[in-house]
Amino acid sequence: MTAQPRHDDERTRIREAMDRLLTGQPTASDGSLTAKALAAEADVHRMALMKRHADLKTVFYERVRTETTQVPESENKLRKAVAQLRQTVKDQQAEIEELRQRVTHLTLAAAVLTQTEDTSPGVSRPLGPVPDNVVPLRPLG
Repeated sequence: MTAQPRHDDERTRIREAMDRLLTGQPTASDGSLTAKALAAEADVHRMALMKRHADLKTVFYERVRTETTQVPESENKLRKAVAQLRQTVKDQQAEIEELRQRVTHLTLAAAVLTQTEDTSPGVSRPLGPVPDNVVPLRPLG
């Protein structure tokens, strides 16, 4: 039965630490509005805060949003990651579009280079003089 009073004591310390952090009067942490600072301020192991007292961590972040003008650090990190990912997707879409255009141009160039005119049955001839840098795919006949 010793676990329950310790559990209650931790919860009380966490609530008091919340109040100190939100009023800007930290005593045992750097004063940042993070779960890490809350755990340090309450003298509770951070994993205990995350696992046993997850509800209090959630309450803390809700209070940060409502009682201060600050956004929790974890939310800032996620927003930055989302912005970077959106930019990456935008860049990749532009690159894909450029590659599609390049494929279209190369396909058209290949069609022009291989286009032939039949002047007699069974014999294919190029549509004009063949430049020196073009190698025919099939022998000219």
